[in-house]
Amino acid sequence: MTQAMTQGAAGRAVRLDGIVKRWGDTTALDGVSVDVAPGSFTALLGPSGCGKSTLLRIVAGLEAASAGRVLIGGADVTKRPADKRDLSMVFQSYALFPHLSVAENIIFGLRTRGVKRAERQDRLERVASLLGLSDLLDRKPAALSGGQQQRVALGRAVIAKRSICLMDEPLSNLDAKLRQTMRTELRALQRELGFTMIYVTHDQVEAITMADQVVLMNAGRVEQAASPEALYERPATTFAARFIGTPPMNLIPAAALGQAGAVLEQALGASVLVGIRPEAMHPAAGPTNGPAALTMTVTGAEYLGADALVQGRIGDAPVLMRVPGHAMPAPGGTAAIAVAADDFHLFDAGTGARVTVPDPVSLLARTGLPVATPGADAPVLNQRTP
Repeated sequence: MTQAMTQGAAGRAVRLDGIVKRWGDTTALDGVSVDVAPGSFTALLGPSGCGKSTLLRIVAGLEAASAGRVLIGGADVTKRPADKRDLSMVFQSYALFPHLSVAENIIFGLRTRGVKRAERQDRLERVASLLGLSDLLDRKPAALSGGQQQRVALGRAVIAKRSICLMDEPLSNLDAKLRQTMRTELRALQRELGFTMIYVTHDQVEAITMADQVVLMNAGRVEQAASPEALYERPATTFAARFIGTPPMNLIPAAALGQAGAVLEQALGASVLVGIRPEAMHPAAGPTNGPAALTMTVTGAEYLGADALVQGRIGDAPVLMRVPGHAMPAPGGTAAIAVAADDFHLFDAGTGARVTVPDPVSLLARTGLPVATPGADAPVLNQRTP
């Protein structure tokens, strides 16, 4: 990478303190507080309508918060206009100047800021190479595909070398292969230049593969803010458990586990949901009988090549299990399931909040649930023959 590109502005911290946004009687954001470390990559993740794009626009200064504060580098910028916040932004729409060439669109901001011609050209060559635009620099936006136009918008933001870069679904119009490539390149560029990134997406794959911190939003509130690993391994709520992971976590009412579930709820003094990820369920190394058995009735299976998704039921609860593709069972059979102790997750059935147990291994042992490490070569019962 060239010297001009490596000397970007150092990323600055962003703090959102109790952000509220109302439109009349509608509350889009309800007391959102988030800390973004300097030079880090934070993804705002959630379903459509959860408030993530509104929050990003408030950070940018394009929307005014009804209450709360926006701090950048420790300074309160809540009332500061967008052009005084030292940030760049990529919108979901392309927002390109139709009468300017690709090159002129990318360097437009540098020209208005008085950056010298040699540095503009140096940065342009690097960004164009990164985004696959080197052969398109003389074209006008009308002569580009939608994906190419989005890459020009990305280039315009990256070349600015601001301390903070905001992106709102920037890869949504790219094809799958280019989107995967751009995730890798964009993350590598952010790390090398060191700017702070806040990135809006509804795609959990983008969030967990790119971000240092994922802020999972739901109905205008922060459901959980954590590293991708923590979100996956210790979801704070049932919403987080089902939003992160493909396929999502199984949530089984304790009643579906028979006597084991009754022991569990009696010990906790509450109705609970037992969460088990499909990839954490394994055929038991030996038969698992008795009232505490996890016995899955197989209702169907999808062959995916290296692995397969098995549909079934434990009691009355629908569940999915991921198994090797060569071990896909036939519908109508049953499978004895084992799950490692660390792979059981407990949630309050009323509130959806995670239930923390001081000694989960002892509790699970009291239920009689099969928590021994499953055998690596254990077969699924009634396995379908090729």
